[in-house]
Amino acid sequence: MRKIGFPLAAVTAGMLFLAGCQTTDMQMGSQSAKTVATGSAAGAASTNASSQLERCASPLGTVSLIENQTAGWYTILTGEYKLPPTSTLLRLLIQQSNCFVVVERGASGMNAMTRERAIMQSGEMRKGSNFGGGQMVASDYGISPEIVFSDSNAGGMGAALGGLVGGGRGQLLAGLGGSLQTKEASTLLTLIDNRSGVQIGVSEGSASKTDFGGFLGLAGASAAGGIGGYSRTPQGKVIAAAFMDAFNQLVVSLRSYKAQSVQGQGLGGGGRLGVDGGAAPSQTSAPGAAKAPARRKK
Repeated sequence: MRKIGFPLAAVTAGMLFLAGCQTTDMQMGSQSAKTVATGSAAGAASTNASSQLERCASPLGTVSLIENQTAGWYTILTGEYKLPPTSTLLRLLIQQSNCFVVVERGASGMNAMTRERAIMQSGEMRKGSNFGGGQMVASDYGISPEIVFSDSNAGGMGAALGGLVGGGRGQLLAGLGGSLQTKEASTLLTLIDNRSGVQIGVSEGSASKTDFGGFLGLAGASAAGGIGGYSRTPQGKVIAAAFMDAFNQLVVSLRSYKAQSVQGQGLGGGGRLGVDGGAAPSQTSAPGAAKAPARRKK
């Protein structure tokens, strides 16, 4: 029988040791596992929310999440990165901010509410359960999230330096470049008025973080302890930070919100850009607008 070399045997033994210890190393509330969306929310109260999250003194209205699950970015998010829907993250951020009251419009949530009403209509629900009609809260606004760009390896700094230096030192720098990975994400949030369909606001957010995992392995365990969670930051944490950045910018913009207006017939009344061959929109209320010539009587 072929003998197993010492390095392989040592690695195998180490893996078995870690497997035996995995149930004793559980840490609830571990900082290394958190994203920027931390803590909890209940009504207008929040606990352990990020200090970087923008907040409102009172809600601006009710809002629902509109997530395009057929978009390419959503397929990458849930397929390649194995992350949950963005609505899961945004629900927490929005309620903690107290800028909107979140209402349920997701498929699973709506199915659950429909099921309860069906039970009531069947006569099997207890008296006084009060699942009658007229209780659903309207969604004043809809927030549509989108991941515009996401890169799990935007580095290459060390590889470039290796090419400039050359030789043995250049190879070392090139090796470091392969282990220095910058994770980046760019996101968009669009706020729509559900009654009129008018876009109220839109914001872009971004975040990046450098993964020093391979570099720390070369530098030693002491360096890894100093960097901390940077070496274990997944792409999901960067995406979460990008969405918080986008939400913060949206809230800041909404604080000085001023509704857009169209002179003349108002929104949806034809606009101010007339086209040849069509009925020109009324401009009588526009400053300095010329009056239309009166029709000649026959």
